[in-house]
Amino acid sequence: MGISELRQMGPQGAEFAPEPGALDTDLVGRGLISVKDAALARHVARNCDATIDRILLAEKLVSEEDILESHARLLRTRSVSKEEIAELPAMQVEIDPKTLVRLSFLPVTDRDGAPALLTGDPNVVDKAFMFMPEELKWFRVLVAHRDDVQSRIAELCKDELAKTAIARVPPLESCRTWATHHRKRLFLVAMSLAILATVSVMYPLAILLTLAIWAAFTLIVTSVLKTTAFVTRLVEGPTALEASADTKTKEPLPRVSVIVPLFRETEVAHALIARLTQLTYPKCLLDVLLVLEEEDELTRRTLAQIDLPSWIRVIVVPDGRPRTKPRAMNYALDYCDGDIVGIYDAEDAPGPDQITCIARRFQQVPEDVVCLQGILDYYNPRQNWLARCFTMEYAAWFRMLMPGMSRLGLAIPLGGTTLFFRRIALEKLGGWDAHNVTEDADLGFRLARHGFRTEMVQTVTDEEANCRPWAWVKQRSRWLKGYMTTYLVHMKRPRLLYRQLGMWKFIGFQAHFVAAVSQVLLAPLLLSFWLVFLGFTHPLEAVMPYSALVGLAALFLTIEVINMTIFATAVLGRKHRHLLPWVPTMHFYLPLGALAAYKALYELVVNPFFWDKTAHGLSLGTVPPPEQRRGADGYLTDAADFP
Repeated sequence: MGISELRQMGPQGAEFAPEPGALDTDLVGRGLISVKDAALARHVARNCDATIDRILLAEKLVSEEDILESHARLLRTRSVSKEEIAELPAMQVEIDPKTLVRLSFLPVTDRDGAPALLTGDPNVVDKAFMFMPEELKWFRVLVAHRDDVQSRIAELCKDELAKTAIARVPPLESCRTWATHHRKRLFLVAMSLAILATVSVMYPLAILLTLAIWAAFTLIVTSVLKTTAFVTRLVEGPTALEASADTKTKEPLPRVSVIVPLFRETEVAHALIARLTQLTYPKCLLDVLLVLEEEDELTRRTLAQIDLPSWIRVIVVPDGRPRTKPRAMNYALDYCDGDIVGIYDAEDAPGPDQITCIARRFQQVPEDVVCLQGILDYYNPRQNWLARCFTMEYAAWFRMLMPGMSRLGLAIPLGGTTLFFRRIALEKLGGWDAHNVTEDADLGFRLARHGFRTEMVQTVTDEEANCRPWAWVKQRSRWLKGYMTTYLVHMKRPRLLYRQLGMWKFIGFQAHFVAAVSQVLLAPLLLSFWLVFLGFTHPLEAVMPYSALVGLAALFLTIEVINMTIFATAVLGRKHRHLLPWVPTMHFYLPLGALAAYKALYELVVNPFFWDKTAHGLSLGTVPPPEQRRGADGYLTDAADFP
């Protein structure tokens, strides 16, 4: 709750007692804020992890120039403009650039030749001095805008920060080493294909039979995993029902940083800012970072035309390779202020109370729960058939299967958005693998490998369903390529993976990745069993009894019924009930993944780090206004949305 809300509630019984050397006392003395607002700001500060200056800036009661002037007066120094910062030579001090960015300070030589500490946050000057050499700990302090200080650090340490962004994750858990073996990989793949082609020509039916047996086996494995997770979810109900914004606790709310990677997102930029401003989390505790690529001039110009509030910042990532979302997030991580770090995508429409729910839930769960995964949904399911099927697929995955897998104690591949982490654990793991195009799934298993847990939380973010066929194939191929990459990376040392995960999670890892990839690659072979039911001759009749073929076809049909049951149950909630008549058409939707799988397999060999970007903003006209999307409790989602 901020000052504006407290004003509406009437007198709070708090009186303002001037304190020598306090920022609010100086602001009151200069006539920039009233005594009442100063008292309310102190009341807010006692109940959340925010400083007085951030509270006043978030409420727009003072300007950043006013705050800088007060800090300069209290420190008996001066504020420095952006132009003057560029003229102050940086001192050569052995301090990690990540630390300089995180604490927003830079040792410089002042205009009179004396050493000085340039800071964008006077509240952390004491922390900054801890990193300084002993002989330089007592020189003067200069204050400036935080963004200006961090921009100067980024300019001076551009190469080091860019290099760090691609190499945070240890080599054993990253695929970046693949870049050094490109020719060898191509040669081995070419040789393998030549051998496979030769054997296939010599023994076509034997190869077909082998693939059919493997397809049937992985189909059974996948179905057992899905069915078990589905039943577990139905028996135990939705996860984390207690994750409510109304949870009573005496702990102050923490600071939360949200990273929003953007690349050529001019179509959704204005809508994104509008959705972010609807978040009800105290703005003095909210730190939103819009992360742009250096060469993305269009999006930068678009955002420059928007009057961004003080709690939304633009971070520009130096150009480099690979140009991926995880690389951008790694770069932005050191700019984050929060103890909790969240991820949103450009097209996301989160529930207004979502971050409050997340913050309170983190205060309830054990320390080893370091990641909370929200539920992803779509706001354009009525646009066309592809959007309807995509929505049903997500409903089954995020509302049924992932919660069930989590309850079973299995490690789960994360979604790419509505993810929130304890920052200390995220930094310990090295952030994201900049070279993995499904950094979310990879990070989910790296968390599990290091003894951390992920919990599903019943809070929903709406996003845009990919509703154009080729765009869908490109997006799905990126996901499948990342799945293949993740499996190969984590299986570099299978015995180590087994020891870290334990038997149960190791089996779940194998079942999920091997079966999922096999199913999409062999989808045409599985579909061929419909020939048996339709009375046509199947090629395998020459090497196996007809009864066995009928049995395989019956297995395929039975599992299709199971899948349809899961999809139908997932859309029984009030929000998705209109999709029930479309459930049978999922049989024609899922095989589309085969084309994406072959594209993914090709790119895995020739261009493993290529990020095939998904176009956004194709469905902005279909998004209902927030008041029409609110539930009975006033929020975007409520329990009635969950079957």
